[in-house]
Amino acid sequence: MIYIYQLSTIYNLMRPIFIPVSIQKYNKSSSFLRSEIKLINENFKKLYSDTPDISIVIPAYNEEENILKTLFSLSNTKTKYTIEVIVVNNNSKDKTEELINACGVICVNEMKQGITNARNAGLAAARGTYIINADADTIYPESWIDSMVDPLNESNKIALTYGRFSFIPEETSRVLYFFYEYLSDFNRHINRLFKEEALNVYGFNSACRREQCLNVEGFVHPPGTNEDGWLAMKLRKAGFGKLHWVTNSESIVWTGDRRIIVDGGIYKSTYDRFIKYFNFKHIKKN
Repeated sequence: MIYIYQLSTIYNLMRPIFIPVSIQKYNKSSSFLRSEIKLINENFKKLYSDTPDISIVIPAYNEEENILKTLFSLSNTKTKYTIEVIVVNNNSKDKTEELINACGVICVNEMKQGITNARNAGLAAARGTYIINADADTIYPESWIDSMVDPLNESNKIALTYGRFSFIPEETSRVLYFFYEYLSDFNRHINRLFKEEALNVYGFNSACRREQCLNVEGFVHPPGTNEDGWLAMKLRKAGFGKLHWVTNSESIVWTGDRRIIVDGGIYKSTYDRFIKYFNFKHIKKN
């Protein structure tokens, strides 16, 4: 039994070297995917409910090139839950709002700029028991929704789930990202064991209960902190439960690497990752 458990753990932590075919089919240009808008609309109708179990909230700012990838992937999800998808248009200057409406999902226009304002606007509009936080430049696998929500549904001792992600490269070799992602997973283990697990939580791949989020004032956070990790800490501090890492390799989400590029590229990010190992600012206190 121990051997089987170890094999299962190793399998769940494995990562794909290359982008799976199931993800590649969505990684197309916006102009190409426009021909699929009718299908996206029809797919969502099959998943929708006026009293949804889950609200998927997606902030969007000038995401004309990416939003269809995200929505197309979510429309093909396989889930036992009913859903609604809320895209918060945060003053986009391109055709983001037009594409949101064309896909038949809920569009909320938030005039106050900023990711925190956008996420809180989506939370305020949501009707689901559970909130899943997503991003407009990320492709989601078919099993993602259930993998994120099942732990919350099965245990009231879990306050928030967060998942794993891989990068879709624009300039960097996918093989380099493969090794970088394993390094990132190791860093997450360090955070869970010795530092602050909330550092592992990202807004494009996490889930929690709507009422509990509202109870702790949503994504409001102090200056110099991040809205997603701070929400995780608030939920835990309020006594709503622990954080849960979803490691299922089949539920890895795929996001663009523009964050890495903006931060100086993969080599700088790798260096910064090593520095974080020796940063004890968030060391756990007994």
